[in-house]
Amino acid sequence: MESFEQLAEQYKPMIHRIIHSLKIYHDQEEFYQTGLIALWEASMGFDEGKGKFSNYAYSYIKGRLLSELTAAAKQKERAFHPKEEYWGTIEDLDSTQPLKTELLLSYCSELTEKETKWVLASCLQTLTIKEIAEKEHVSVSAVKQWRSSAKRKIGDRLLVPLGDIDL
Repeated sequence: MESFEQLAEQYKPMIHRIIHSLKIYHDQEEFYQTGLIALWEASMGFDEGKGKFSNYAYSYIKGRLLSELTAAAKQKERAFHPKEEYWGTIEDLDSTQPLKTELLLSYCSELTEKETKWVLASCLQTLTIKEIAEKEHVSVSAVKQWRSSAKRKIGDRLLVPLGDIDL
């Protein structure tokens, strides 16, 4: 059989005719590429003893394009694309984050920078001691010391013992 480039050029009108007959008016280039892939697969799987290649190619390409249309329709049916007005009605869940940060920082006024890092990372980002250690490039025991000292200082300030509370 001839090279695929020659085959593609020869069957280009057929692919476009099939696309038109299926009334595909959107994503035509994408469907054309699918048609070319189907043409290549048809050329690989064609048995000369079973008939003319043009008939086989036409059926194979049309079948592939119909399958692609069905898949696209299912995808469109399952996908949800809200209108632009919808995005204005969604509440920003992180809008209270600055208030939480301000509140936490008000309790951290007497803490060191490292102790404040522990408070913010564990309360706002819900990071574990190990994750904080990795993020700050220090040992786990160092972060545990920050935690212990921060809990003691905040507890003294609030006049509530926080030693037994896990934050």
